[in-house]
Amino acid sequence: MSGGELLVVVIAILALFGGKRLPELARAWGRTVRNWRRMLNQLKREAGWEEVDLNEPPKPKDEHNNIRLG
Repeated sequence: MSGGELLVVVIAILALFGGKRLPELARAWGRTVRNWRRMLNQLKREAGWEEVDLNEPPKPKDEHNNIRLG
């Protein structure tokens, strides 16, 4: 989206909802996004999916394979 298109969208939103309702709509949108993220993170934890940090070396799956017996 270019700057001109973004300006048209902002003006249209202001015309439809007015300046007084705009902060209320922004708060509602923020709460919705926050709840979606919280729900997705909870589903990832329940499914056993973990966030992967690409800068960290992979950890071994089985800790018992790293024990030296001698």
